[in-house]
Amino acid sequence: MTLRLYDIKHKHTIVEKEYPTTFFEPKEGTVQESITHLDSFMGRGYYKELYFDGVHIGIGNVKLAQKVLLGFESDFETIEMHFTMKGKSTARTTQFDQPVSFEAHSHNILYTNGLGGQMQWESEDFQLCEINLRPEFFKRFLPHDHHLFDRFRNAVEKGKSSLLHPEHYTINHQMYEILNQIIHCDKQGIFKRLFLEAKVIELLLLQLEQFYGESPYQGTLKKQEIDKIYAVRDFMLQNLDSTYSLVDLAHRVGTNEFVLKKGFKELFGTTVISFWAHEKMEHAKTLLADQALNISEISDRIGYKNQRHFSTAFKKKYGVSPSALYK
Repeated sequence: MTLRLYDIKHKHTIVEKEYPTTFFEPKEGTVQESITHLDSFMGRGYYKELYFDGVHIGIGNVKLAQKVLLGFESDFETIEMHFTMKGKSTARTTQFDQPVSFEAHSHNILYTNGLGGQMQWESEDFQLCEINLRPEFFKRFLPHDHHLFDRFRNAVEKGKSSLLHPEHYTINHQMYEILNQIIHCDKQGIFKRLFLEAKVIELLLLQLEQFYGESPYQGTLKKQEIDKIYAVRDFMLQNLDSTYSLVDLAHRVGTNEFVLKKGFKELFGTTVISFWAHEKMEHAKTLLADQALNISEISDRIGYKNQRHFSTAFKKKYGVSPSALYK
C-alpha cells in the first residue's frame, strides 16, 4: 500500500509512504503514530497520522507560502470521512467525473479504489482531518433504508470511486467538538485506541444523521460571513475566561451585531450568548472532574467574578452543585 505526493512543476517526490498490507486489517493493539513535517518553499506545517484496527486518522495543519499544485497517487481501497476546517482544496482525478473541491467548514464521505491525479491548495492556511476506514468497517454502520446510502453502497460493491452526497455539508458544532477531541487526545495505550475508535464512530454517526435528515446548507449567509461567524465561535472557545458583548465580538471579525446574531443562530441553532454559556459550563464540568483546581479557581477560569453566581448557574444547568462533583 503506497501513498505518494509529488511536485508536478519540479518533478520530484515530496512524500512517499509505504504502509504494510495489514494496515487496514482488524487487529488488537494500541495506536501507532507518525508525524511528517513540511518546511520548504511551499510552506510550513505538519501531517500527523494515527492508525489502529482498520482506522487511519490524518490531521494536517499547514501555512502555505503560495498556491500549491501537487500530483498524488494511492493504490488502496478506502472509505474517507473528510473534514476541511480551513482553506480550500480541489482534486482532479480520472476516477471522478468532476473536480472535487472542499472549502472551509465542509465535510463529506468518499469511497476511492486507487486514486491518482492533481491536488491544488488555494489558500494560505489549511487544516483538515481525514479518517480512512476499511469498507467492511464502514458498511457495518451504513443504514439500509435510504436511497442515498443504497447508491453509495452499490458504488462501493462495484469498486467505483464515489462521493456519498454530490454536495458537501457544513461541519456543525458537535462535529467540531469531536474533531478537537480527536486532534488533542492525550490518552495513552489501549485507552487512546478505545477513545479514538469511539470518537470516530460518534463522528460518523453525526455525518450519517446529517446526510439522512438535512439538505446541504442553503441559507442566506455568504461564504465571507460564514467564515467570520466561525471565527467568533473559535474566539469564544479560546477565551472562556472572558466576557464580551455582541458588539465587541462582531467588531472583532469585521461584521455587525445583526449579522452575527442572525448568522450564528442559522449556523449553530442557538444564540451566541447561550452557546458561550454552555461551553463555559462544560469546561467547568471538565475541570471539576479533573479536581486540579478548587471551585473558586474554576469559577475564575470561566469568567465568573463571583463564585456564588457560578455555583447557582451550574446547579441550574446540571441539577447539582459544583461542590457535589468536587468530592
